[in-house]
Amino acid sequence: MHLAASWVLAAVLAAAAVTKLSAPERSRRALAGLGMPAGAWLAVPAAELALAAGVAAGLDAAAYAAAGLMAAFAAVLARALRRGRAGAPCACFGARSTVSRFALGRAVVLAAAFAALPALPRGHVSTQTWLALGLGVAVAAIVALGVAVLALAREVGLLKLAVGAQGALEVPDEGPPLGERTALVERFAPTGETRLAVAVFSSEGCALCRAVAPSVALLAKERWLAVETFDEERHAEAWEQAAVPGSPYAVALDPREGTVLAKGTFNGLAQLESVVSAAVERALEAAHA
Repeated sequence: MHLAASWVLAAVLAAAAVTKLSAPERSRRALAGLGMPAGAWLAVPAAELALAAGVAAGLDAAAYAAAGLMAAFAAVLARALRRGRAGAPCACFGARSTVSRFALGRAVVLAAAFAALPALPRGHVSTQTWLALGLGVAVAAIVALGVAVLALAREVGLLKLAVGAQGALEVPDEGPPLGERTALVERFAPTGETRLAVAVFSSEGCALCRAVAPSVALLAKERWLAVETFDEERHAEAWEQAAVPGSPYAVALDPREGTVLAKGTFNGLAQLESVVSAAVERALEAAHA
């Protein structure tokens, strides 16, 4: 009876850990929403896996520690319920788990089950049974470790993407001077809603220009922006006016005064939006000044 209960409760702990590790970003947000520290999304499942192995091996200390962990979870859930966070994600058993009275009751029941586990009668366990037990724990640990490695690899990939998403390259000596009026503004037809004019410079044979064309089209759908694209051959005069160093290149203008607010070489929507964001920020600063 003790062996069967140990395996069942160990499986519950392992399942809780694997579901957290399989969705690290959701787990991080959920645990942070419950007031837990930033590293809890990794520390909690690591503790659950370690305790699962100890409980499966029949260690009373692991059972009592698991009971304490479940009691701590129950306290966190109770506090969240008191603060009106019912329905918020809790990452207890996967992304769909939410703060609720059911989750609180489940944590309390598990805490009691782990606390009572050492008191269950133990029968004689053969050497073969212990070997099978050890093999099962090892296999479960390998699977959990694999999930953790995949989750960490995903996090590293997301971190690289975040680091790579830098702003557009704005070189002071390239393009039209910041803060000065340019004749480019005469090529726009602003409406009453237009708050910013964006000139995008591209080239016919530029592969990167073709790649960012959908981003330019997406930006042009904003009603408060006036977006015009200038080709290197068809709009050679505009290129000369702006002293564009290459393509793709963007210049953000005040649609009324024609002053240059921001500029830069870009290679995607994020960098193109950084030109717009810089222009909006500088326009606000000028207005406050």
